Amino acid sequence: MKVQDAINTAIPALKTTDTVEDALGLLMEHHIRHLPVVNEDDQLVGIISEEQMMSADGPDEMIGDLLSVHPVSVRPQEHIFDAARTMVEHGLSTVPVTPADGARYLGLLRRHDIFDEFAKLMATQRSGAIIALEVDQRDYALAKLVHLIEQNDAKVLAVASEEPDSSTEKIRVTLKLNVTDTTRIRHVLEHNDYHVVASFGEDDTEMKNRVDEFMRYLEV
Repeated sequence: MKVQDAINTAIPALKTTDTVEDALGLLMEHHIRHLPVVNEDDQLVGIISEEQMMSADGPDEMIGDLLSVHPVSVRPQEHIFDAARTMVEHGLSTVPVTPADGARYLGLLRRHDIFDEFAKLMATQRSGAIIALEVDQRDYALAKLVHLIEQNDAKVLAVASEEPDSSTEKIRVTLKLNVTDTTRIRHVLEHNDYHVVASFGEDDTEMKNRVDEFMRYLEV
């Protein structure tokens, strides 16, 4: 998934001659905290934040007077993951898109647009259980993990992993599967030294069995 596939061109960029009052109106209208600023040639010259506008001398101050640093931007050919990293690193709710030569402003990406794309990549539209597990960094092998699951008549629809915890050297892995009953899969994973932290979207059958067992215990 590339940046060019998620560019938003419906939200207008600000001009350096726009006022703070007009800019704040656009932020409120589109529920964002940052907007790109372009010059008369549609070249990106900055990014303005809500905080900068609120610290302006007045509502009639021009946006161009508040810009101080060279703007951050991403390229159309970059992967959506790279755009997300840029947004997180700079604390942005939107990030401008420009060609490599920076000749012309093309549009922007919004955080929730990127979230939508991540949701698709994580197969959230497909039914199935989600398993969160931990494993020692030295023992983590994706091929082995997928093999264990597929040996139990299930498919991995999506995988996400987190950076190892520096205190434990464990990697947290989240799996989206195409099944809802993961009882046997969780047992096999635990047997192979994967610590299952949580599971979601499970079939109600296992929960019903646990309730029935508890009720029988109370009747003893």
